[in-house]
Amino acid sequence: MGILDRFTTIVKANINELLEKAEDPAKMVDQYLVDLTESLAEVKRETAGVMAEEARTKRAADANAEEVSRMEDLAKKALQAGNEGDARIFLAKKQKLETTGAELTKAADSAKANADKMRQMHDKLVSDIEDLKSRRETIKAKMAVAKTQEKVAGFTSGADKAENAIEAFNRMEEKADRMLDTADAMAELSTEPVDDAETLAEKYSGAANSAAVDDELARLKAEMGL
Repeated sequence: MGILDRFTTIVKANINELLEKAEDPAKMVDQYLVDLTESLAEVKRETAGVMAEEARTKRAADANAEEVSRMEDLAKKALQAGNEGDARIFLAKKQKLETTGAELTKAADSAKANADKMRQMHDKLVSDIEDLKSRRETIKAKMAVAKTQEKVAGFTSGADKAENAIEAFNRMEEKADRMLDTADAMAELSTEPVDDAETLAEKYSGAANSAAVDDELARLKAEMGL
């Protein structure tokens, strides 16, 4: 299960917990804050891992680009030495590296996008937690008053007591619903589209390799005056 799915599950579980513990709203607020803080710790770990993957894929793409350049330099040296066969070998290797490099660049771009999304989710959680902390005492005070009002109302009207309890719970449920909607939206944004055209293009790319090597060789010889 991915981090976004796990976070969505945590939020849904909190809604169920709110329903089960509606008789003690003050403790409910504290528990909700604890759960969000635990989720933030997990998001931090996952974000660090995704950022590390972003750095790793970029290094791999950069190293591949350097190797492509080295193969072309070797091909030039081979031609200067009159070893056309060796030059062809270097150019063939260069083309393989370029194909690999395209995939590495795509992976690096995807890793960066994932890291950006994780950072956004991390920042959103931090903001939500800080907001809840700043409002916690006010919320608990209001809930305490509501609880007292329920007791007072119990002497005169059971209907009034139920109404106060439902009103207090609805405020908490609306807060949980807003956070669940945010998490669901982030999970939807994390879905990477499949590029069918790129996948199909790989099927036909192999046939052009030999001709492409010949073209590369001819280009180098022309540049070098050979």
